[in-house]
Amino acid sequence: MAFEITEDLIAQIENLIEARDDAAILELLDEVHHADIAEIFDEINLDEATYLVKLLDSETTSEALMELDEDLREDILDNLSPQEIADELNELDTDDAVDFLSELSDEIQKQVIDAIEDEAHARDIVEMLLYEENSAGGLMAKELIRVRETWTVAGCVDKMRAQAENVTRVHSVYVVDKRDHLIGRLSLKDLLTADANAKISDIYIPNVDSVNVHDSGEDVARLMQKYDLEAVPVTNDSGVLLGRITIDDILDFIRDEADEDYRMAAGLSQGAEADDTTWELTRARLPWLVLGLVGSLGAVNIMKSFEGALQVHPELFFFTPLVAAVAGNVGVQSSAIIVQGLANDNVTGSLWLRLLKEISIGLINGIALGLLVVSFGLIFGFGWLLSLTVAVAMLSVIIVAALVGTFVPILLDWKGIDPAIATGPFITTSNDIFGILIYFSLAKLILGF
Repeated sequence: MAFEITEDLIAQIENLIEARDDAAILELLDEVHHADIAEIFDEINLDEATYLVKLLDSETTSEALMELDEDLREDILDNLSPQEIADELNELDTDDAVDFLSELSDEIQKQVIDAIEDEAHARDIVEMLLYEENSAGGLMAKELIRVRETWTVAGCVDKMRAQAENVTRVHSVYVVDKRDHLIGRLSLKDLLTADANAKISDIYIPNVDSVNVHDSGEDVARLMQKYDLEAVPVTNDSGVLLGRITIDDILDFIRDEADEDYRMAAGLSQGAEADDTTWELTRARLPWLVLGLVGSLGAVNIMKSFEGALQVHPELFFFTPLVAAVAGNVGVQSSAIIVQGLANDNVTGSLWLRLLKEISIGLINGIALGLLVVSFGLIFGFGWLLSLTVAVAMLSVIIVAALVGTFVPILLDWKGIDPAIATGPFITTSNDIFGILIYFSLAKLILGF
């Protein structure tokens, strides 16, 4: 049965903390899962959460802290001494320990590392801090089970037991040569059924998918998705086995990347969260709103240059929001498909063929919407020529917006810029401007003013 976090339970814990009844708190939270402990941290205030972290055993609290929002975790860590933080890191795999340390200042990082009792664990953490955060090296954990090809089955089992003490979950057993080069993997079934005196070199599987330590997180995610891997080994340029990345780590990475892309597509600066302060959220939104305002002012200026046309045909003004909205929507649709394709590595083939495909789609959509606009214009008495003008303008706007929405993300990706930025106000604003310009230019040409 799941442990239920209720208002009464939270109130009880708060009362026990206020009374400093440590024995009752330990009894109440004995054997409670770390995910539930994390939920309790979320429900109580910072001082109370810090008190529980210092009271409960580090094996439980270290995992609970990993479940928390980064801001709350950082606040709790700020209330702990370097030694207390080191005690938490002693219970974590190296990848999670690095996540902890990356939220601390350089000075505190050094103090915490110096306070870690396990020198090998500390060295592994220091090594991993050198890698880019979202690279394979930044995502990997050093804890794994490796065996040498020269070992016998009987000797291998004994040495695996010793290594397994430091591994939370055994996903795979990797086989290395005498220089620690990754050469294969070992099936536990083959290990259990083999003769005790057999050599690992006789039973290991030489084919193993791996990633380079400098590969991007996206590359790792694609490999694991393609081959349904629960874990993937990480090697350096020489093929030396350095660590492994597990499915839970890559899922966290994918979630974070998706959150970031969603914020960028919505016109929010990186890192904006719902529980940020009013000032932080304002700073996250304002730059994009300014971009939208500049674009709108550009559209206003374009309309002003066609002031004479509006005096002759004031009914053109009524269709302006329609043209701008269609341009923005088509651009966002096209760019969203391309951004998704780039993320999944599905955008292949000739760029020109892709643009030609978008032109074809734009023609079909434009003709369909144009016919609807002409029908609307005739029904409501706007006249044949004006209705045709709006329809032709809409067809042109759709094609241009589709091309912009397709080309811009590909160009940004080629330049090494996150293409998700193209799906937000950038595309919408640029297509609004193009849409207004095309609309009035065609109106001037067709209506002859």
